[in-house]
Amino acid sequence: MGSFKAMIIMSQLIQYVVVRQDLIKTMSWSVGAVIAQACHACSAVTHLFHDDIHTRAYLADLDNMHKVVLQAPDESSLTDLKKSLDENDIKHKLWIEQPENIPTCLVVKPYPKEEIQIYFKKFKLFK
Repeated sequence: MGSFKAMIIMSQLIQYVVVRQDLIKTMSWSVGAVIAQACHACSAVTHLFHDDIHTRAYLADLDNMHKVVLQAPDESSLTDLKKSLDENDIKHKLWIEQPENIPTCLVVKPYPKEEIQIYFKKFKLFK
């Protein structure tokens, strides 16, 4: 019965990944380097919130994870998103590439979609 409950919770969970598009368009980063930023941020947020009930349910069914990868036009839009998430106690990780100290990607821990989709409505799918 516990795994059935986890499957029900899992079907409702989503993880948003927001990557800076200007890293490719303006700063000439390779697509691979930008994908690596998203991977770093996803790993970090999973580690930070590994004991969270939603994270545990999300990880309970690895073959059915649901992520949405969105693009932020620039650094200020990413930091504005971080501020909004902080103000509303939405758990996340802003990945800052070192040693350059450049914010590159923001990822939220898994949440029920209806709880967090509002914060991401203004962002477009990453292309």
